[in-house]
Amino acid sequence: MAVKIDKKIKGYAVVTAEDKAREAAAPVPAASIDRATAEAASPADNIVQMHERIERPEVLIGSTYKIKSPLVEHAFYVTINDIVLNAGTEHELRRPFEIFINSKSMEHFQWIVALTRIMSAVFRKGGDVTFLVEEMKAVFDPKGGYFKAGGVYMPSLVAELGNIVEDHLKSIGLLHDPEMSEHQRALIAEKRRQFEDRSKKNTEEPGAPGPGAGKDVAGGGLDLDADSARPADTTAEHEEDIAVTGEGASFPPTATMCHKCSTKALVIMDGCATCLNCGYSKCG
Repeated sequence: MAVKIDKKIKGYAVVTAEDKAREAAAPVPAASIDRATAEAASPADNIVQMHERIERPEVLIGSTYKIKSPLVEHAFYVTINDIVLNAGTEHELRRPFEIFINSKSMEHFQWIVALTRIMSAVFRKGGDVTFLVEEMKAVFDPKGGYFKAGGVYMPSLVAELGNIVEDHLKSIGLLHDPEMSEHQRALIAEKRRQFEDRSKKNTEEPGAPGPGAGKDVAGGGLDLDADSARPADTTAEHEEDIAVTGEGASFPPTATMCHKCSTKALVIMDGCATCLNCGYSKCG
């Protein structure tokens, strides 16, 4: 039987024998029942879940992030657009719908286009999309990674892109940071305070007097003050500056990278390697 289609086809689905049997078994509403009555009789909570057949709205909410890596000459601008499901209801949910990356660095154009199309397809498929974060953060550049602003180590450009996706998923509520216990927060604060006190103590220690301090100069009987004969190196050279990171935290410039949080915040305190960012301690 031929059927004439007068409207534009926006989607399709294959009808199986099981679907036909299910439709035959379902009760057919009477012709006298209008649409309003049928909608009133239907369940009120018609929750829309993310799936690949959802049409793209005319307007989407998005955020743009900047990646400035020493591995490339020009910056990357990552835009992630979100779709709002069940707007205005208690089941309202914001999900990522598509991702775009723009840059002047054309040498990366091919893999950028491929990556963004695959990621957008995964977003529109629905389900748990948070696995993309761990997969992308585990990509390592054979030429070596780099440290971004704040002392956080990035093993590759793809890993930093995964870090951006992670931050975006956290901002819309799909990912959550593990909560630190009050004891752990207090321990980190105490370690930071001890390190800062030790740095201030080293700064305030007076320098040793010079070898000619308090002696006559060329027999002229002129006594030099100890401060004037002090060596040229001042306390500024002994001071261990505290470098403020992009996230507002401060870590000493001599700190090394912590393998747990990938941040340059590992210092030696009391003969033990201690992280001032996540509280990791080699001594337990």
